[in-house]
Amino acid sequence: MKVILTDEVRGLGGRGEVVAVKDGYARNYLIPKSLAREATPGNLKAAEHERKKWAALSAKEKDVAQLAADKMGELKLVIYKRAGEEGLLFGSVTASEIADLLAAQGVEIDKRRIDIDHPIKSLGNHEVEVRLHREVSAKIQVEVHPVGEEAQP
Repeated sequence: MKVILTDEVRGLGGRGEVVAVKDGYARNYLIPKSLAREATPGNLKAAEHERKKWAALSAKEKDVAQLAADKMGELKLVIYKRAGEEGLLFGSVTASEIADLLAAQGVEIDKRRIDIDHPIKSLGNHEVEVRLHREVSAKIQVEVHPVGEEAQP
């Protein structure tokens, strides 16, 4: 089935693109979540008219994302987790925890936009990428310290 994407779908395409997907994926996921519309001749004509609006909206979103990336580049997040003697954590630092720390700093980011290349399971400094826009991403520093260290002077 051919659909017109109304929003960016990772691994599929950007807003306004016409892509071919399996019928079930379109009917059960893309269309109900308003991520796509069926590519009928009427919808294709309407999408042509909306392309200019979408281009302007995308440029505005990119500018906002770039400002947020500049702000986030200066952030250094500190998290305290339980750890063993060798510096390995009991568990790992999750994207949800990083999103909560960012929210506490005044930056609202969806946890699905946080890319952790490898699980953070050790103490120390780690670099995490946050995808803010298709073309804009920011790298933030996450410092992991053992629980109990925050009470020491």
